[in-house]
Amino acid sequence: MPALKPPRCTTSARGRLGPRPAAKPGAVAPAICDSRHSYPAGKAADQATGRSGNNDLVTLRFRLAESRDVGGIVGLVDSAYRGDASREGWTTEADLLDGQRTDTEAVSAVVDARGSAMLVAEVGGQLAGCCQLERRPGGKVYFGMFAVRPGLQGQGRGQEILAEAERLAREEWGAVTMVMTVLAQRLDLIAWYQRRGYRLTGRGRPFPYGEERFGIPRRPDLSFVELAKRLVPGPP
Repeated sequence: MPALKPPRCTTSARGRLGPRPAAKPGAVAPAICDSRHSYPAGKAADQATGRSGNNDLVTLRFRLAESRDVGGIVGLVDSAYRGDASREGWTTEADLLDGQRTDTEAVSAVVDARGSAMLVAEVGGQLAGCCQLERRPGGKVYFGMFAVRPGLQGQGRGQEILAEAERLAREEWGAVTMVMTVLAQRLDLIAWYQRRGYRLTGRGRPFPYGEERFGIPRRPDLSFVELAKRLVPGPP
């Protein structure tokens, strides 16, 4: 049986994301890709290798967001967390917060800033999910603004997006640790991350009451906890 060929990768987005540690002499720098696709910065992935067009309706295709995507990302994130529409999925925060989850200014800042990126996932050419990646000191990458369209939740999409975000952070930025903050009241979401290797660090921060751009609280005790996962072998 012939050996399977590795995925064909094209242009790297490292210039968009910033430098990573120097590679060993003679090593080939990896392009941003997953097991099925390659994607240049800001451009859609090529057709899935070895798959028919019909599979585009079920296969996630990853790329980095551009300015033209900002409005769609704002709508996606709000739909996953706010209002009655978000109750179609399990990530809803509608019982905890009213108002918006994010806005154009916040998403644009992620898309435009050097050292940060918004990873988007599409199914059948439609925006299906997204997440924010932001480089932090000490080999850390912050993971945030994670959303999956409510009608697509419960199908393993979130796990695929998280895995691709971890791969990108590790291989493109040379990140050692992924960190995030989650509402302490979201025990189901915290447990979901823990099943995927994240641990509570014991650190946290209060919810920004009075700043409605983060949402309008429906209870007085909201706060955030921090979770982290080591992306490379070694002690936690």
